[in-house]
Amino acid sequence: MLLDIQVAAAGCQVPPESEFRRWAAEIDSSGEASWACLRIVDRNEGESLNSKYRKSGKATNVLSFPASLPEELGIRFLGDVVICAPVVAEEAVHQGKDLRSHWAHLLVHGILHLQGFVHDDDQRTREMEALEIGILDRLGVDNPY
Repeated sequence: MLLDIQVAAAGCQVPPESEFRRWAAEIDSSGEASWACLRIVDRNEGESLNSKYRKSGKATNVLSFPASLPEELGIRFLGDVVICAPVVAEEAVHQGKDLRSHWAHLLVHGILHLQGFVHDDDQRTREMEALEIGILDRLGVDNPY
């Protein structure tokens, strides 16, 4: 899994791009070369995107926007993952989580959404969480659940 990374959040503790790329490389993409765009945003952009696409007036930690390119193009662009840096930092503090580990978890979570995984019922939630836990374990990150 390859990443195009855009950082649009100033003054926030954001891991180095090399970390995001290392984390993404651990996510199975069915043996095919695929890529996604990661955009790290501030609270204003996070609120704007969440309002427009999820009808919520506040920023959330991660949003995923799957791409829908025709298969015959032969391009494995999965879509965009947007992570709101200030929300990640606040959650890590409030939930007593290591900040680096929380970033890794949210990137993995967002990319799994791009791959079609969802948590809209108990069965699918268990499946997605098991995948996340396995990937994070390979990264040396504790179970976030």
